[in-house]
Amino acid sequence: MRHPVDQPWTLVATGGAVPDLLRGVEVPATVPGVVHTDLLTAGLVPDPYLDENEAALQWVGRTAWRYRTRLHLPAPAPGERVELVFGGLDTVAEVRLDDQVLGTPRNMHRTHRYDVTALLGADGSCGDAHIEHDESEGHDEHELVVDFAAQLDAAEAMSEAQGPRVHTNEHPFNAVRKMACNFGWDWGPDLVTAGIWRPVHVERWRTARLRTVRPLATVGGTTGRVEVHVEVERDPSQASPLVLAATVTTPGGTPYVVSVDLGESGGCGVVTVELPDVALWWPRGYGDQPLYDLAVTLQQDESELDRWEGRTGFRTVTLDTGPDEHGTPFVLSVNHRPVLVKGANWIPDDCFPHRVDRARYAARIGDAVDAGMNLLRVWGGGLYESDDFYDLCDEQGVLVWQDFLFACAAYAEEQPLRDEVVAEATEAVTRLSPHPSLVVWNGNNENLWGHEDWDWAEQLGDLTWGRGYYLDVLPELVGRLDPTRPYSPGSPWSFDERRHPNDPAHGTMHIWDVWNSLDYKHYRDYVPRFVSEFGYQGPPTWATLNRAVHDAPLTPSSPAMSSHQKAVGGATKLTHGMEPHLDVPPDDRFEDWHWAMQVQQARAVTFGLEHLRSWHPVCSGAIVWQLNDCWPVTSWAAVDGDGRRKPLWFALRHAYAARLLSVQPRDGGLVLAVGNDTDEGWATQVTVRRLDLDGAERARTTLTVDVPPRSTVTAPLALALGTDADVRRDVLVAEAGGHRAVWFFAEDKDLALSREWGSARAEAVPGGYDVHVTAAGLQRDVCLLVDKVDPDAVLDEAMVTLLPGESRTFHVTSRRVLDPAALLDPRVLRSTNQLVTSPGRPEPSARTEPSARPELSDRHHEHDHELRGTHR
Repeated sequence: MRHPVDQPWTLVATGGAVPDLLRGVEVPATVPGVVHTDLLTAGLVPDPYLDENEAALQWVGRTAWRYRTRLHLPAPAPGERVELVFGGLDTVAEVRLDDQVLGTPRNMHRTHRYDVTALLGADGSCGDAHIEHDESEGHDEHELVVDFAAQLDAAEAMSEAQGPRVHTNEHPFNAVRKMACNFGWDWGPDLVTAGIWRPVHVERWRTARLRTVRPLATVGGTTGRVEVHVEVERDPSQASPLVLAATVTTPGGTPYVVSVDLGESGGCGVVTVELPDVALWWPRGYGDQPLYDLAVTLQQDESELDRWEGRTGFRTVTLDTGPDEHGTPFVLSVNHRPVLVKGANWIPDDCFPHRVDRARYAARIGDAVDAGMNLLRVWGGGLYESDDFYDLCDEQGVLVWQDFLFACAAYAEEQPLRDEVVAEATEAVTRLSPHPSLVVWNGNNENLWGHEDWDWAEQLGDLTWGRGYYLDVLPELVGRLDPTRPYSPGSPWSFDERRHPNDPAHGTMHIWDVWNSLDYKHYRDYVPRFVSEFGYQGPPTWATLNRAVHDAPLTPSSPAMSSHQKAVGGATKLTHGMEPHLDVPPDDRFEDWHWAMQVQQARAVTFGLEHLRSWHPVCSGAIVWQLNDCWPVTSWAAVDGDGRRKPLWFALRHAYAARLLSVQPRDGGLVLAVGNDTDEGWATQVTVRRLDLDGAERARTTLTVDVPPRSTVTAPLALALGTDADVRRDVLVAEAGGHRAVWFFAEDKDLALSREWGSARAEAVPGGYDVHVTAAGLQRDVCLLVDKVDPDAVLDEAMVTLLPGESRTFHVTSRRVLDPAALLDPRVLRSTNQLVTSPGRPEPSARTEPSARPELSDRHHEHDHELRGTHR
């Protein structure tokens, strides 16, 4: 029987860099939770996500903390075992019950279990071991204490003991098995936590219990097979014949039951259940996601001693890395069908991960699904996420690439770290084994690359650095515990130690020179086999930024704004990246700067993805850095720290569409790339026109293309479309079946773009508002920044290029009563044209009506408003 430890806890600082106002102050604590959130709830510290408060809370990581509670624990009945189980302790701690040390955990990523039977005594009382706070039964009262060291001090001490090893960022996160990004990253704050971050429970059992359950589902032909590997912990004083049973229930409700006899002493067992005519589990876009209920029971004389329940699915997964004419592929196949990976990297969704519940996971995974993604990579500087994350990916058909937790650093391979690594990885592989969504185990993030290129070898000398984990320990462990899934030693990796680990022709690669030093058009320099990281920065949405940053004036380099930009030289890189394409708005036009940087981020990533997809199947996929944020920050994320979708998200949805047109330079000319990521062939006629920015047609041709399922073809574009083009005023437009690609011959700042609208009106409709716009001349990247009007509003579409005279209706979902005019304000209704001063075009006429400021209003009617003025 399991019972949560859910009675009140308290928290108090016990040493280290404690501010005077907190000395001796005991506050209520929440479990699961961490110190920062308890202090925040008590009103003793400011919100570390706001302004420059992060810097004011650095003392927390230099302070020791004590969590304390009192448990009502009846003494064990004869033959009963009682254990305290901690799902997660962060990180270096000592656990005591009634001043008796139970253990000294050193790993955030493991479960810690302590047998307290002997400490509770045995008085023959009933074994119904409920947990209550009952003062009347004082002899059953026990004090449970968890003392956490000052975590930053502990990491530094462990680093010295191991021999300091190279790492990114300021602190030696690689010395302790703790979430690496907890110590700060180039998108995350330095908030070194401590706390009981996952649930605690008391478990009482007799005779035997299920120590581990590791189901491995495979399929051959139409027959599904579940091998359930079980480890049993027995009470040596109670030898008894045991039976292990597994029940697999089909989605239609039909159970299949198999049991095996473990005898009187067996500690391990395997139950194999075979099912005929199983329904296959598929990634989204390839088929359905049927899940089968699985129950495992441990029985004695037909009495159930213990039970495990979960779900699984039947599918095969392989990773093709066999050499071909282009190098070394990285092709993920599910059920023998290659998958074009359209993914994003996942980081912890909060710096305080206990705050990420099932609903929040569902929202973020929903963001991925709605953007057309089919894979999330759980990055190695974060966590093995909770079961809810993987359950939801199973249900949604989102593939999971799971890193082992090593990132951007050298790691000691000696004791005691080695045993912690093995125990942690063993638990993770065992826990996650049932999930059909999990398709790749990956050894590390950038460590093999770092050792090759970042001067690690010279700095390390003879010290170990992690190679043995990635190329020996982890592949052996995965091969033994989970042979149903492929393993990759690292990301990036070329699958041959003789090659450079980030060779684009071999395996996986990361493209970061573009963000760091090159214009985004240099994405075209690469024809990689698979890109597991690339991306471009942009600020969060306006509502998120204004909730978190309160500088006056707010500028790109104002103090709090700078504290929410963690990339080294990030602001400079943003400016330099924009200069070839757009004039950078000055600081006193901050809203224009904010919009311009969001446009730049969306453009850069779309540019890269369209290029990569045009090379499919040579390039078998891309995983954008990154889907989500853990706090409000300028970063590479598509969804910001408050859960709002940035313009990048809409651009990703376009680039990850099942069918995609793009125009690409190839062999001195232009080609049309036609991508078809569906199971049906796409035979279509593509109309290609050259228009000027006012809509006059200058040339036209029609291409007939026949794209097989799950493939991409390219077709040369007629030279006549481009030979006499006016590069400042002409564009190519390719259209087929509702899909469109637009090619510009010059950069935005050199185009003769008009800032005039033909018309725009907004009206209230059920569930929100419709905004109808018509472009006078071509309008690029039309977007409604609706969060400026209603922070909770949701937009259906954005980053849309409207051709001259073309109309579009955008729907805004909102539960507020708004003034429709607010949605037409040029601060809200935006396009890239607003950022361009077009040489050779007359200044647009002044607006005849004043701009409406975004604000709430009692008016709830159609608002018709002609927009012909300058957007500023």
